[in-house]
Amino acid sequence: MSHTLYETKIQRVQRCELAVPGSRPEMFEKALKSGVDFIFLDLEDAVAPDDKIQARKNIIQAINDLDWKGHGITLSVRINGLDTQYMVRDVVDLVEQAGHKIDTILIPKVGVYGEVYMVEAMLNQLEMQQRLKNRIGVEALIETALGMANVEDIARNGATGRLEALHFGVADYAASNRARTTNIGGLNPDYPGDQWHAAISRMTVACRAYGLRPIDGPFGDIQDPEGYKQGARRAAALGCEGKWAIHPTQIALANEVFTPLPAEVEKAKRILVALKEAAAQGKGAASLDGRLIDAASERMANNIVKAAEAIAAKK
Repeated sequence: MSHTLYETKIQRVQRCELAVPGSRPEMFEKALKSGVDFIFLDLEDAVAPDDKIQARKNIIQAINDLDWKGHGITLSVRINGLDTQYMVRDVVDLVEQAGHKIDTILIPKVGVYGEVYMVEAMLNQLEMQQRLKNRIGVEALIETALGMANVEDIARNGATGRLEALHFGVADYAASNRARTTNIGGLNPDYPGDQWHAAISRMTVACRAYGLRPIDGPFGDIQDPEGYKQGARRAAALGCEGKWAIHPTQIALANEVFTPLPAEVEKAKRILVALKEAAAQGKGAASLDGRLIDAASERMANNIVKAAEAIAAKK
């Protein structure tokens, strides 16, 4: 293990993150009772320009009126981008009027670390002004060519501040790269493999290097549950902790994929026991079910056990 180590700053159960448009207040209570781990109330892409201001009011009212914590939900708000006229008032109004109940702010289309720093600086001032006892975290969407080109720098610098997680925004990323597709998150039959593999892997490596949570983004075809699960499995295999849902029917699919199976947990525990017994005998490795296991096996097993324990504690 390197002498330089960035531990995960804040561990949250984030198997599935449900996107809820701020312009659709009739959806708020349904989302509240959906059983999802994480919700972001959206002020950005899902809200038409003429509805931005009212959506902000809707979200502030919903944050204050509904019992998000009582339903086991981590609550985030996706603000408008730094290139818009709405972003400043989004942050100010949200924190001044509902900051005590917000867990994180999700920043879209982050291209350089300075954009994260700007939101962090605003939060520092507003939290002091409002005398908030909670510290609002920051999450960033990597969904442009510029953002991916700078993803390591964003993660490295953000790790010293409020940044907790990076999300892969596949649709805008495809548009930014002029990828020949209109499919949100699905595989392209003209590409021999997974065209998002390299991007998700690069973002995930940056997250794991600097103690952040990597989260996969949306899958657009709500009529294709198997396609959603395939995407979720690929993201999980690369190290992502969860995936977005753009419809409540996708929540159970994500939870299924990102919850370790009982057999996985049992095997992981057996690995830990076997290695503990080997260590007591002065051995650095052991054999289990005909396979060699060692310190690396222990670290992988611990990841599974800790994930299962965090999910069980949430329930």
